[in-house]
Amino acid sequence: MSDVHQPHLSQQAFERLRAELEERSTSRRLHISTTIERAREHGDITENAEYDSAKNEQAHNEARIRQIEQLLRHAVILEGGDSDVVAPGVLVELALDDEETPLVYLVGSIEERHDTYDVLSTGSPLGQALLGKAPGDEVEWDGPKRRLRASIVDVRSLD
Repeated sequence: MSDVHQPHLSQQAFERLRAELEERSTSRRLHISTTIERAREHGDITENAEYDSAKNEQAHNEARIRQIEQLLRHAVILEGGDSDVVAPGVLVELALDDEETPLVYLVGSIEERHDTYDVLSTGSPLGQALLGKAPGDEVEWDGPKRRLRASIVDVRSLD
């Protein structure tokens, strides 16, 4: 698995995902199973909306369990620290050609959540264009309708 496609997670995101996996694998599974059994007791399940809803919830839950297991199995835990180039776990300040005010993003996995900064995925076209670049560098990437450009103003640690 290439490093760009490995999920880069902060320790907090890793722990949050581990807790979500535990909850989905135990209490949520049990709750859904109980709901399915109750719905079956109502007889014919072919036109039973409660049963259909519970089965859909079960499928969604199982898919998320598999997704989290995959993320945790391949996750690279970010140590933080200083970096003078764009890498997972840093903040990058960008001056976009069509914006007056620079934008600041936390570079990382889509599973990261931050109260202050939007997360820029390393797998996105912009994220891939930025990796390894330093302040003063210009990057270009393909947007949905046109080629976009930005200058890197600053790269700093999250701390």
